[in-house]
Parts: sequence; C-alpha cells; structure tokens
Amino acid sequence: MTILILVIAAQAGYIFSSNGKVLGDESTVTESALLQETNNERAKDQIAPLKMNAKLSQAAFLKGQDMLKRQYWGHDAPDGTTPWQWFDTVGYNYTYAGENLAKNFHTVEAVTAAWMASSEHRANILNAHYSEAGFAVVSGILSDKPVTLVVALYGEPVSLATTAMTQTSTSAPVEKSESLVERAGMAVQSMTPLALGSVILMLIAAIVALLAHMNRNKLPKNLRQSWYRHHGLMKVGGMLSLCLIILFLYSGGQI
Repeated sequence: MTILILVIAAQAGYIFSSNGKVLGDESTVTESALLQETNNERAKDQIAPLKMNAKLSQAAFLKGQDMLKRQYWGHDAPDGTTPWQWFDTVGYNYTYAGENLAKNFHTVEAVTAAWMASSEHRANILNAHYSEAGFAVVSGILSDKPVTLVVALYGEPVSLATTAMTQTSTSAPVEKSESLVERAGMAVQSMTPLALGSVILMLIAAIVALLAHMNRNKLPKNLRQSWYRHHGLMKVGGMLSLCLIILFLYSGGQI
C-alpha cells in the first residue's frame, strides 16, 4: 500500500506536506552550475576552462524563448533558422561555435551526464577550440506540456588580429535517435526524486518477492499450499512492469 501511494504521488509529480501545502517539483539547473560542471569535465581531460560570456548567455536565452514561442524542439527552427542566427543577433563574432540542448532534466548533474553520454554533445563540451560559453535555462509550455529547456552555446571569439581573415567553423550535435540503453539512462537522470524513489522501492520489493519465490520450499506448509495464489514471480513481473512504465512515461529528459 505504501508503494502504491508513492507511485501515485510520483505520477502526479508532487506530494503534500504535513501542513497541507503542495510542494511543487522544481529544477535546480542554473547557468553558473552548468559552467562549473562543464569545466569539471574539461579539467578531467586537461582542457582549459571556459569563461562565461554575457553575449552568448543572451543568445542562449533568445534561442530558448524562440523554441517556446514557435513551438519546436531542435537545433534548427521550422523556417530553417540555424543556431548561428542567435550569435549574429547579439553581435558575437566567432571562429568556432557550437550548441547543446537539453529538456526536462531536474539537476545540472543529470544534464551534464546526458551530454557526456552522447558523442556529439561530449565533443562540444570537450572542444579545445572553445574558450567561452553562455547558458540559459527557460521554462514554459511546449507541445501543451510544461518544460524546462537548457541551451548551451560555445564559442571562440574573433580576435582583432584575425578580423580581416575570419574563417567560420561551426559544430553542432547531429540529431539522432538514442539507443534503448541511452534512453533509459537519460530517463533515470531526468526523473524527479520522488518518482525515482518509488522505482527503487518497487525494485527492492521485487527482489524480496523473488527471494521468497526461490526459497518457497522453506515456507510453512499452510503458506506453501496458498503460494500459487500469490505467486512470487507474478509479483516480480508486475513490479518490474510498473518500474518500466514510470521510467518511460514520467521522465521527459531529452538532448
């Protein structure tokens, strides 16, 4: 019964506190934390850290707002507008530039982990050509659902010495379908703590049921006689099925 209550609460996306107030689900992703996590990953490969650039952050914010306004999710807008339009809009002249996107992750660690698990997104984070970055976290309605979008823009500005001979080289992640394992990993990372806790509790209960089934011959005779009416394997299958349902229906993280 406790597990069922937790599952229902996880599906609803929020839980009531003891004083009757509703505690909403909030994202803890911030621009400064994204920069810190990005530089932590670069440090592991001994790559120079990125500096926050106000123009890139403004461009990232404009891109996020544009996705909400025109209701699309991707690097290119429906009319063909590319990410590099936003660099030009804020007057950021670059020799190298890149973009990463993420949707509906609740922690900065989850966003970074998902990006690092994708070769294209990882390449942007670890690109030694970039020296600056800008981030934006915007919330709104997309496809009739509340979303939190993360936009990361990376760049190497044009130096005064090379202004007359600028060569533009852009790098953006390629749109692709993630494998089942990658999708499951991102689903876990994007789940709310409450939903994830419900899944963990059900997995524990499934393990207990499986152990009970494996040792059913040690049960008292009266329990053995009624065992098949409460078959352990049926409970295991049901709980695992519920875990999968919650995992793939109540986690919306995408990159």
